[in-house]
Amino acid sequence: MAGTTDSGGGRRGSPWRMAVWGAAALVLLLPLVAMQFTGEVAWDLADFVIFGAMLVGACGTYELAARATGNKAYRAAVGVAVAAAFVLVWMNLAVGIIGNEENPANLMYGGVLAVGIIGAVIARFQPHGMGRAMVATALAQALVAVIALVAGLGHTFMLTGLFVALWLTSARLFWRAAREQAHAVAAP
Repeated sequence: MAGTTDSGGGRRGSPWRMAVWGAAALVLLLPLVAMQFTGEVAWDLADFVIFGAMLVGACGTYELAARATGNKAYRAAVGVAVAAAFVLVWMNLAVGIIGNEENPANLMYGGVLAVGIIGAVIARFQPHGMGRAMVATALAQALVAVIALVAGLGHTFMLTGLFVALWLTSARLFWRAAREQAHAVAAP
């Protein structure tokens, strides 16, 4: 994320980082609390470990972005993208998006995430390129819905619309960060 630093991105966001990690801990406890009141939630140790690992990955990714830049738009863009990816994986593992969680068609969503990750690496995490990567991710998300519909696997248009909106929101925020970065470089 070279070149995205505004000045002092490290310690300045400490209350936000504490809030992110605290929220993650609370979210991890929700299934445990729910299990005390209903039989509908029946997690075992593996479920908690996988969910905890997902939370650490998501929060850790956001933490890296927060430390690498002081640009609020860039941080927000990363937050939206990480949240979208987290929810996409969580839904797929929990109940599946196309059919149930055991339907192999759900593996296409791994391709959606791969588009975003590969795009981010190609963009070298620079904001303008990250915006393009998020647009490509939104297109990949829409393509999965079209493939599912054509293959007769059902339609996921409302859910797909939500994820496309999240990826495009992230793209817009990355482009805002790119503009802010360009203005900061141009200013004397």
